Amino acid sequence: MIKQRPKVREKIFWTFLLIEEVQPIPEIYLKHLEGTDGLYEIRVQIASDIFRIFCFFDEGSIIVLANGFQKKTQKTPKQEITKAIKIKEEYYEKK
Repeated sequence: MIKQRPKVREKIFWTFLLIEEVQPIPEIYLKHLEGTDGLYEIRVQIASDIFRIFCFFDEGSIIVLANGFQKKTQKTPKQEITKAIKIKEEYYEKK
């Protein structure tokens, strides 16, 4: 995230605050990834730039951030989903 432009960083932080404070969280900002066991994507859009940050919940209310990327195609790249699943598995193995 440090490598992002200031406006992108601001929108990402704004989205994090929204997720923390608003219930229920609108799907436009946080959506469960179908076909996964508890993997979600945080959605951030600034003009035509679209960013996704994969995350999952621990103990019901703790959001663990996995990986993020700038989305350039309609479909989410499978390698990004695979990477997030691996991070989630490693997190629970080490916990």
